[in-house]
This record gives sequence, C-alpha cells and structure tokens, in this order.
Amino acid sequence: MTVIELSAGPVEYTDTGGSGPVLVLLHGLMMDASLWDDVIADLSADYRCIAPTLPLGAHGHAMHADADLSLPGVARLVTEFLDRLDLRDVTLAGNDTGGALVQLVIAGGDDRVVRAVLISCDAFDNFPPGLTGRALVLSGKLPPALFGLFMQQMRIRAVRRLPIAFGWLTRRGDAATARWLRPVLTQPEIRRDTVRTLRSIAANRGMLVETADKLADVDRPALVVWAADDRVMPPEHGSRLAGLLPQGRLVEIADSYTLVPLDQPGALAGVIRTFTPVAAV
Repeated sequence: MTVIELSAGPVEYTDTGGSGPVLVLLHGLMMDASLWDDVIADLSADYRCIAPTLPLGAHGHAMHADADLSLPGVARLVTEFLDRLDLRDVTLAGNDTGGALVQLVIAGGDDRVVRAVLISCDAFDNFPPGLTGRALVLSGKLPPALFGLFMQQMRIRAVRRLPIAFGWLTRRGDAATARWLRPVLTQPEIRRDTVRTLRSIAANRGMLVETADKLADVDRPALVVWAADDRVMPPEHGSRLAGLLPQGRLVEIADSYTLVPLDQPGALAGVIRTFTPVAAV
C-alpha cells in the first residue's frame, strides 16, 4: 500500500502500475480497498488497477478534525485523488456505497472519468440501504465511545452474519468483513471519523434522489452490474439506473449478494474486461 496526503488526511491505496487502461475501484462503508483484491489479481496483467481505502470506517489513518467526511465530501476527495495522481481516461467503478460515490463524481462532470461501473449500490431512495445500512446509520447517533462498544459485538461471527450486519451483503466474504472491522474496534480516531460520516448520511437521506436527477445528462459509457440474489439493493434499481444513463446497460451476476467483488470476482472481472477492452486505450 502507498499513502498519499490529501486535503482531508492520509489515504492508502493500491496501484498495480502499468500502461494499460486505468481502473479506479471504490469500496463501501465499513470496507477497505481489499474488497477488490481478487478482481485486481484477475485484471492487473492488462489494466492499471488503483484502489484507495477511503475514510468510510475501515481506514487505518485518521482524517483531520475539520475534514468533510460526508459522502459529497468523500466524492470530492476521490476527485482530488484522481487529480493528484494525474489519472486520465479513467474507468471509475464502485460497489455498495462506492457506487453512490461514483454517481456523485460523474454527476459532478469530472472529465477524467470516461466510463463508469455501478455495482449493486446505493441508489435513489434506498439510502441508507436495507436493514444493514439503516442499522449502521442508526448506531452512528451514539457518541463515538458508545458506538465503539456497540460495534464490539461484531467480533462474533454469528453477529456479523446477521441481516442487520454483513449477512445479506456477502455469501462468502466473512474473513474480509472481520478484517475490515479492526480499525473501528481498536482506534478511537477511526470511530470518530465513522460517526461523522454516519451522521451526515442520516442528515441527507434524499441525496441520491437528487443525484439521480443529474444522471440523465451523463453521456458516457456506463455499465450497471447487479447481483441477481441481492437482498439489500433492490434489483429494479439496477435496471432503473441503466435506463436512466444515456449509454447505460445492465448485466446481472448470479450466485452473489451485494459484494460481488467478494462473491463472484472472476465473473465481475470478465464483465469489466468486456466493458473496458485493452485496445480502447
């Protein structure tokens, strides 16, 4: 992992390097860049794969006390990240909350992003999404210290596998979810950052409805990938997003919950290859 100092604070990222098409991969709440490890392993021979660990609850470095950790603030951090690395002709992909960030970035008109991939993500009025998102945002009303005590129960696998935790997000990724929880369980500063983000979500639940109104003007190739068995992100939202985006198309992936990069990394990598051919650059 490499660390870059951005305006909000230090951000770790993985960068495979190379001269292939650039893929920037965004994760969701309470996750880190390792969400994409298996997808990157599949694609890195032909693509430059870059995955930042954003300040969304599983980051290892605390942000500055005055950093804007709302989702729009984190989206601006993504734009700053692209700018600082001087990335161009980017395919920007996001899963779960990472897909919400992709929507915010492309709706803002960043011309560094030439293709977008939305993978089973928050959209429209499903924000925060499902039982999982609502329970997490509700817990963010607690002071950081009490939030940390609440999250301690996630050390228990049976609790992590509940529908209000990670149980409906991934079929196969429990080891990853246990790892993602370590920063918020062990670092008071990360708990502080996470509570700030969760409270901002609670205060702006209509944000993605407003963002959706701008997506019809995003005239660039857009791929919407949805888990056929998703129980957190409504399947109709996938077709709705694909229909709203002028160059949108929908692909469904079987035998997966929301976190497709964990449950079906090979299938997802294959879809991304088809959407972003190496010869395109």
